[in-house]
Amino acid sequence: MWILYVLSFIILLLALFLIIKLSQLNKGKMKVEQELAETKVSKMVDLGSVKSLSILPVIDYYAVNEQLKTEAGVSYYIEADQTKILMDVGLNQKREHPSPLLHNIKKLRINLSELDFIFFSHAHGDHVGGFKEQKEGSFSFSQGEVEIPAIPIYSPENIQSSKWNPGFQVKLINSPKKMKDGIASTGPIPRYLFLMGYTSEQSLAVNVEGKGIVLLVGCGHPTIEKIIERAKEIFDQPIYGIIGGLHYPVRGGRIMAGPINLQYLVASDQPPWKGLSEKDVENAIEFIKNENPQIVSLSPHDSSDWAIDLFKKAFGVKYRDLKVGDTIVI
Repeated sequence: MWILYVLSFIILLLALFLIIKLSQLNKGKMKVEQELAETKVSKMVDLGSVKSLSILPVIDYYAVNEQLKTEAGVSYYIEADQTKILMDVGLNQKREHPSPLLHNIKKLRINLSELDFIFFSHAHGDHVGGFKEQKEGSFSFSQGEVEIPAIPIYSPENIQSSKWNPGFQVKLINSPKKMKDGIASTGPIPRYLFLMGYTSEQSLAVNVEGKGIVLLVGCGHPTIEKIIERAKEIFDQPIYGIIGGLHYPVRGGRIMAGPINLQYLVASDQPPWKGLSEKDVENAIEFIKNENPQIVSLSPHDSSDWAIDLFKKAFGVKYRDLKVGDTIVI
């Protein structure tokens, strides 16, 4: 009999949890809708351009060889003319020192002392160096000291550097911002996600001379549709490339708890039984096609192999695999 009481109590707790989360979801979505309605974005007429752009994935789910470490996190090393940028710092799920990020940086012969700034797409654990960092509102390159100058850090949230690397100057981004000639933030776009709650994410936009805007996306939580719409509000140049995570863990995920696809649970602003579907991925592909980009590359850190294969078929020769150690040159 006591087993029935325990089961009933567990079911009651789960029902209560669900009611609370659904209430928070509805309120959160209303807040986001109001925030988006009040957001005023104007054209960035003085953006400028760069002549060259290269993106080297330093952390992601697949790599070009076994000497490079992989995980369900993201970090990209970007060179736009002479400007050197590190976008996000990975997950470091095992909390190692040196972290997978540092291991790969050494293997790929990247010089951290030459960086001009660090750009955080958003403050989720797979982008700021760990889920502990996410909870604490901080970021870390590794679980030990790292020699890196106190360069500017651009973030859509007011995160702090960890005890291993204090002293960084965090510049809060709350609207579209030009950082260097030809290099800008789209400004944060909010979305309220089931379980994860309020999420503010910015994308990096680089205007390549004679080609157009290349969008570098962390997770695409606001949806690629809203990111592209924001880019078109800011820039007159066409969308030339879309590179990075778009968060399509359909038919599989990279972070699992037994049979539970954790990435799917946080993939949308709907409860799981109404969440992300195959149709959503197909609709996104059609939306991207309408912009006629010349290069598309989908991060596997938060998208399934099924979604990646769908993108490959849809974009053909315009599609580029995204793997650690494989530089994408625009």
